[in-house]
Amino acid sequence: MSVLKKFAHNRVVGLGKAITKFLPDRVPVTFVGREATSELCEAIAATGPRQLGIVTDEGLIAAGIVGRVEAALDAAGVPYTVFSGVQPDPTVTQVEEGLAQLTAKSCDAILAVGGGSPIDTAKVIAAAATNPGPIQKLEGTMKVRKPTLPLFALPTTAGTGSEATLAAVVSDPQTHEKKFILDPKLLPAMAALDPTLMTGLPPHITAATGMDALTHAVESVLARTATPQTEAWARTAIKAIFPSLPRAFTQGDDLVARKSMALASFYAGLAFTRTSVGYVHAMAHTFGAYYGTPHGLGNAIALVSVLEFSLEAAAPRMAMMADWLGISADGMSERERAQAFIVAVRELSASIEIPSKLAALQTNDVPAIAKQVVSEAHMNYPVPRYMVQGECEALLKGLLP
Repeated sequence: MSVLKKFAHNRVVGLGKAITKFLPDRVPVTFVGREATSELCEAIAATGPRQLGIVTDEGLIAAGIVGRVEAALDAAGVPYTVFSGVQPDPTVTQVEEGLAQLTAKSCDAILAVGGGSPIDTAKVIAAAATNPGPIQKLEGTMKVRKPTLPLFALPTTAGTGSEATLAAVVSDPQTHEKKFILDPKLLPAMAALDPTLMTGLPPHITAATGMDALTHAVESVLARTATPQTEAWARTAIKAIFPSLPRAFTQGDDLVARKSMALASFYAGLAFTRTSVGYVHAMAHTFGAYYGTPHGLGNAIALVSVLEFSLEAAAPRMAMMADWLGISADGMSERERAQAFIVAVRELSASIEIPSKLAALQTNDVPAIAKQVVSEAHMNYPVPRYMVQGECEALLKGLLP
C-alpha cells in the first residue's frame, strides 16, 4: 500500500511542478526602509479608494502600531475604517465578521497590518468581497474566480512572508482544520517593509518568526518543484538570515538587522509560494491544531529533525546551501557539506534560544499526529524523501520533552 501511495504522491508532485511553471513571477510593488509606511500610504492614496478597510488585531492597536499607520493615512488623505477582530490562527468566522463590517462601511480596498494572521484574513476578505458565497468555496487552487478588492500589506513581523505569497490559510471554527486557498489573485498589489514597526517585537517572537522565514527558504530549496528563480530568492533569504537573526534577537532596535530580516522573509515568501513546503510545515500545522503551538515555533523545533531525515535524498541541495553560507571547506565531501549545513541550522536555533523539544507534545498523541502530518504532506508537498507513518512517529518521539 505504501508503494502505491508513494506512486500517487509522485504523480501529484509532478503535476504541481508543471503548474508551477505557469505561476506568474509578478511581485508586489514594495517599499523598503524607515519611510516605507508613509510611502505605501501615499501610493494607496494615488489609487483613489473611497474607503480603505484596515484588517489587524487588538494587540497591534494596543502597541500603537496601527495608530502610526492611521497617522500616515491621515497625512495622505486616505479615509479608512478598522477591523481588529483577527486572532491567531484566524477562522472562517473571523473572515465573515470582517467582511460584514467592512462591507457595511463600503470599503473598496483593503490594507492588512500585522503578521501572517491579519494578512491571510485580509486576503480572504478581499477575495470574498468580490466572489459572493460561502467562504469555503474559495478553498483549493485557483478557485478565486473574480479579481479581489485592491489589496495592500504592511507586515509587522519578519517571518510568514505572507505579503509576498499567493496563498492564505484560515481554519474551520468547528473542526479546526486548515483551509488552504491558493490563487495568484491573492498576491497584494503593494507592500511595505518597515523595520521601525518591528523594533518592539519581543526576542522570542523575533526568534520564532525568523526561523519561520528560514524554514520557508530551506523547504523551497529542498522541494522537487524548485526552479532557478525560486533558488535565487531562497539564496538571498538564507544568506541574510544567518547573520541578521541573532542580531535582531539580541538587539531589537537594530534597524539594519530588522530591515535585513524583513527582506529575507519577503524573498522566502516569494520562493516557497511557488514551490510549496514540506514535512516541517505539516508538523507545525499539526502542533498548532493540537496544542496551539505558534506556527514559527513549531517550524523551528521540527526543522533540524526533518533535515536529518531528508539528508539521504537531499544532500546535494543541503551542500549547496552550505556553500552559500561559506561554511564548506576544501576537500569536504558532498555529504559532509550537507551535514555542516544541518549543524549550522542547529547552532543558529540554539543561539536564539529555540527549544529542541516540544514541551506540549504527549506520547499518546504521537500516532495521531504522525498520521495527520503524513496525510497533509502527501496531498501535494514536493518533499525530497518520502516519509511513512512509522518514520514520522520515530521522528516525533525525538521531539518529546
